[in-house]
Amino acid sequence: MKLLLKFNLIFVLVMALGVGVSGYISRDLLQRHAQEEVLNSARQLMENALAVRNYTATQITKLLETQMKYEFLPQSVPSYSATEVLATLRTKYPEYAYKEATLNPTNPRDRADSWEVDIVNQFRNSADLKEFVGQRDTPSGRSLYVARPVRITNPACLTCHSSVDAAPKTMVDKYGPANGFGWNLNEVVSAQIMSVPMELPLRRAEQTFKVFMGSLVGVFVAVGLVLNLMIWFVVVRPVTQLSALADRVSQGDLEAPDFERKSRDEIGVLADSFARMRASVVQAMKMLDT
Repeated sequence: MKLLLKFNLIFVLVMALGVGVSGYISRDLLQRHAQEEVLNSARQLMENALAVRNYTATQITKLLETQMKYEFLPQSVPSYSATEVLATLRTKYPEYAYKEATLNPTNPRDRADSWEVDIVNQFRNSADLKEFVGQRDTPSGRSLYVARPVRITNPACLTCHSSVDAAPKTMVDKYGPANGFGWNLNEVVSAQIMSVPMELPLRRAEQTFKVFMGSLVGVFVAVGLVLNLMIWFVVVRPVTQLSALADRVSQGDLEAPDFERKSRDEIGVLADSFARMRASVVQAMKMLDT
């Protein structure tokens, strides 16, 4: 097996190993960064929802107390306001979704779906669980969601949700007496769930991965070509020429031209050694002839 072929086999093996390890590490890193980006977006939107809830509870509800005696206004409910504000986001970005999934809601639109019921029950069964992050497949693609529990810590909430008799008549007239009652203090009744699409960040990560791997392979190929040319001109060609000259001398061709190599590298040292050996052989042959 020729020297250049051996070198290329070793180089290809090293390149394949390097590309494989780099690909595995970079792909995992890019995907984790994409997921962290999506998670940060979901948490920021969740904080926006909490800000809307707080604004409604501290400023809007009090302003509507008089009107509430004559007509129940859902705009006075913090969860309604947060849902409405973030629903506006869905008009431009339908893949985003916010819901306060409730087991026994007053407003039917807040009723938890089957997968949301499981999340609410996790919060009910674990008092220390403050946030739950998960992924699910949706018709628009893979989605990441952040869920946080809604726990009744304010006794004022029980005015509307403890019993039908205690609830405002205008609310009962609007939503009926069947749902939204029987809540208890310190009970987890629902979960805020913010869903954010993962398709775009993951696609960007995949494109970045492809560009990186293409560049890495390109660099390896370019380095391989340069090394092949260097080995050919610096090592293979001089050694081939020196080998051919040695073969001629070994067959008695004492008139073969000298191998000129002025460099001080290993090939130059070898050429000098061959020149001295050849001179010794020629001198020995002349002594034999005489």
